[in-house]
Order: sequence, then C-alpha cells, then structure tokens
Amino acid sequence: MRTIWRGAISFGLVHIPIKLYAATEEKSLKFNYLHAHCHTPIKYAKVCPTCGGEVTAEEIVSGYQYEPGRYVILSEADFANIPLATAKTIEILDFVELSEIDPVYYAKSYYLAPAEGGQKPYTLLRRAMAETGKIAIAKVVLRKKEVLACLRVYQGQALIMETMFYPDEVRPVRNIPDLEFTPNIQEHELSMAITLINNLSTHFQPEKYTDNYREALLELIRGKIEGEAVAIPEPRAEGEVIDLLKALEESIKATEAQKELVPR
Repeated sequence: MRTIWRGAISFGLVHIPIKLYAATEEKSLKFNYLHAHCHTPIKYAKVCPTCGGEVTAEEIVSGYQYEPGRYVILSEADFANIPLATAKTIEILDFVELSEIDPVYYAKSYYLAPAEGGQKPYTLLRRAMAETGKIAIAKVVLRKKEVLACLRVYQGQALIMETMFYPDEVRPVRNIPDLEFTPNIQEHELSMAITLINNLSTHFQPEKYTDNYREALLELIRGKIEGEAVAIPEPRAEGEVIDLLKALEESIKATEAQKELVPR
C-alpha cells in the first residue's frame, strides 16, 4: 500500500513518527459517460468564462470568497505554514471508551504504521491502549482541514485512525419532519418483532456479506458483452399492502427453520 501522509503521534511528551495508509477502498464499478450518438467518452474541460480558454492544473489557485466577486488567494505554502501543532502531528487530546462514540461520527479509516525510529513508542502506545481498553481522541490536519479523529487498537497488532465529523457537522435528527408520528403498536406485535430479532441475532462475521448489486451489475455487463438476453425480475406492484402480523409470523417461522439447520 502507498503511504499517503507522514507525521507523528503526540502522546503527552512522547513523539511517535508514523506513516498513514488508507484502510478501505471503494469497490463500486466505474462507468464512463459517453455521447449517445457515437459512444465517445465525454471530455470535461476546465474553462475560464472570462478568458474563454481551457485552464491547466498549474494555472488553478485556491481562493476564498469573502465578499461577492472578491477573493483571498492562498498558495500551497500558505496552507503548509499554518501555525498549528496538528499540521503534521496527530495530537491525542483524551482517552475514552469506544462505546461512548455514536457511529454517526465516523468518516474514513486509516492504518497507522511506525516510521523510522518509531517502533518502540508505537508498540508502547498500542499495548497500553489494549491493556486499558481505551481509545484516543485526537486532532490532525488532513486535506486542508483539521479533523477530529479516534485512534484504537485494530486486530491486536496495529493502530487504526478513524476520522470523525464534528458535532456541528452532524445534522440534528429533529430536523426530519417525517419522524413526527405516533402509531399504535400492540404488545403482541412488539413481542413478535423481538422474537424475530432474536432469531436473526448472531456474531458479526463481515466476510459473509457481499455486494450483491455489484455482482448483478457484472452479470448484466457480461451478458451484454456475450449478446445474451438479460432476465429482469418483476418489481413489486406500487401500493401493494403487506399484512404486518402475517409478515412477522412467516418471518419467525422461516428464521426458526434456519436456526435448526445451523450447527451449534
């Protein structure tokens, strides 16, 4: 994997040189936009509306609009010289319990590996966090933004960093008007729903989950390449009403039968 950032972890007075690697990758299929008439890939050009010409990457600068039509121009050197400790350091602020963090705050995951001379303090921090069961809350500047992050021990051998949203970046659930309802739930309906949940409860095994939509897309693409007819399932008719109790009863029966087939 390619290193995408180099810096250090600041742990009290301890300085741990580290390298940052992306821990995840998107597996979505990539599609190109083509001209329907001749199937030529569409070209997206950056054009200056004042000069009328195409602009190269070297000619583009970052500007902050502080008034309509007026900008402050910032160079790469300006961004690099911002006087913040977190510009090149993952600064640990607190240690907390993982269970205290709502998953809505998580954004993206990165592996942290020790750089030259950082192996011993890296191991010390990892083992101390494993012993205490704590995770670290930190700040670091990534991609021209100071982000909130948490560091935790991953699979017993590495530190992983999750970038996080700040509280004011999480939209309040109270702003969703569609959640303002109070349906009448019967006790036997709730009991059956709980039974269904218990029947479907198991240990988390991420390897058993696959992207079925991506597989279906690949099958569709392979069929088109080979000139085969593609079977498309009939969608459920709009407005079709499902009996809630009947659905719960049938679901419970199906999951109980599945549980009997699973070896203990």
